[in-house]
Amino acid sequence: MSRTRSIASLQRRNARCRRCLEAGFPIVPPPVFAGRAGQRAYLYGLAPGRVEAETGLPWQGRAGRTLRRWLQLDENEFFERFYCASVTRCFPGPSPSGRGDRRATPAEEALCAPWREDELRLLRPGLVVTVGLAATHQLLGVRRLTDAIGKSYALDDAIAVPLPHPSGASGWLNDETNRKRLGKALTHVRRELERLGVE
Repeated sequence: MSRTRSIASLQRRNARCRRCLEAGFPIVPPPVFAGRAGQRAYLYGLAPGRVEAETGLPWQGRAGRTLRRWLQLDENEFFERFYCASVTRCFPGPSPSGRGDRRATPAEEALCAPWREDELRLLRPGLVVTVGLAATHQLLGVRRLTDAIGKSYALDDAIAVPLPHPSGASGWLNDETNRKRLGKALTHVRRELERLGVE
C-alpha cells in the first residue's frame, strides 16, 4: 500500500477495502471507523460488532455505551474528541460456537495494520487509548491487562493509556483492585484530554 498523504484520502481508500474478503475470510464489510483530520486523541479497539456493522459507526452497542459512561462523555462529545479505529475494521462475523463474535485471525489483523500505521502517521495524536488486550498488545506489547491498566506509556510522541474492554462478558472488573486500576486509567485519559485542550 502506498503512503497516503491525507486522512480524507486514507478514509476513502479504507472504505473501499476488501482485502480480508478477497483473502477468503468471512467478514461483513464495509469497514467501520470514524474521525477527521486534526483529532489529537486516537481510540483503538478490537473490531466492530454486529450493531456497528449495521450502523456503520464504531462503539454503538452496549460496550460503546459503557465506554462513554466510563469517559463521562455523551456520544457527540465522544466522537468530537476521539478518532475511532480498530485492529480489524470489518465485523468478523459470529463465533462458530454461536456465542459472541468471531475473533479475527492474525492474518486478518496483519491485512488491516497498514490502515492504523497510516492513521497514526498522519494524525500524530497526543493521546492513544487502547481498549482491550488485543489492541493494547498490538500497540504496546503488553501481554496482561492487569500489568497495564492504570499506567501510561510513551508511544512515539503520544501518551498511551490502556483500558479494559467494556464488554459485559468480561469478569475482569469483578475484582475491586481492577476497578481501582480502571479508575486510575480513566483519570489519566481525562488529564491527557485536558492537556491537549480537547476537553
